[in-house]
Amino acid sequence: MTLEQVAQRFRERKWPRRRRPPPATYLEMADRAQEDPEPYDPNSFDDVTAAYHRGELSDDQYDTLAKAMAESKRAEDRRMGEGSADRHKG
Repeated sequence: MTLEQVAQRFRERKWPRRRRPPPATYLEMADRAQEDPEPYDPNSFDDVTAAYHRGELSDDQYDTLAKAMAESKRAEDRRMGEGSADRHKG
């Protein structure tokens, strides 16, 4: 399977979301820095990141897959936003 075929699968799949929103202020970022990291989430992008840190993916491969995952999440956000707008119409 080529990198582009894997990236296309990443674009087509639904990715798990983090449980809480990202910090909005520097104070919240400082507080989070003192907390334990969120637990490993199987079948998430954590698997790709782990492979990258083990040296199994190059920088270019990781970037390609990260962009594909982000495209998938943006498309899902757009679909959710459209559904929300439809519910408020009538």
